[in-house]
Amino acid sequence: MSALYFLSDVHLGAEGRDRERIKQRRLLSVLERARLDASALFIVGDLFDFWFEYGSVLPRGHHRVLTALENLAEAGVGITYLAGNHDFAIGAFFEKELGIRVLRNDLDFSHEGMRFALYHGDGLAPKDGPYRLLKAVLRNRAAQWCFRWLHPDLGFSLARVTSHTSRTYTSTVKKYGPVDGMKRDAERRIGEGADVVVMGHRHIPAMERIGSGLYVNLGDWITHFTYAVWENGAMRLMTVRNDIIQPFGEA
Repeated sequence: MSALYFLSDVHLGAEGRDRERIKQRRLLSVLERARLDASALFIVGDLFDFWFEYGSVLPRGHHRVLTALENLAEAGVGITYLAGNHDFAIGAFFEKELGIRVLRNDLDFSHEGMRFALYHGDGLAPKDGPYRLLKAVLRNRAAQWCFRWLHPDLGFSLARVTSHTSRTYTSTVKKYGPVDGMKRDAERRIGEGADVVVMGHRHIPAMERIGSGLYVNLGDWITHFTYAVWENGAMRLMTVRNDIIQPFGEA
């Protein structure tokens, strides 16, 4: 059990009931495989299209995935959850109830002699200045405290509208400009000594050599159903197509 699993941008709750059932079924199949051969799972942001924890209320509809994650943690697989731009309000529930480590910043670690750098990747586009300001506001504890005063039904309804707008803009409308800020940042991190840089956010799966390092974008679970596995000194992009797990790009 030495494989490392990486996934992001599942956006649970983003689509209609039938699509969500397909998404959850495929995700559960990946988590079941991880239980058999993984030593660690890294969720690199936006597992949920929106997540917010009230004192005694959680978003509904995700109990199967939460149970699978808890079972995975109890089986000895270390799970680390990095906040994305849709689930930035993840909190104590994951750490106290599910045994999942939650991080709100980047993660750097070494494995098998390789240095890994993980982060969601939002705010790296050259034109993302206004978003970076909004990100600071949304992650502010005082702002989240104020949001808790909204009734959960109202709060979740407002969040679904804004999450849908943000997700659509990021994946289909947004013009990133002539400079790929995410790739440029990967180049910087590799220049600082990282061997493998893993991000999500952009919803386009990619794996590319940059100098002596490797840049991986995990894609999404709305169009591509992709994730990555590091095993035996190599990274592979995988996908779940027609409920069959296979290497991404295979016919």
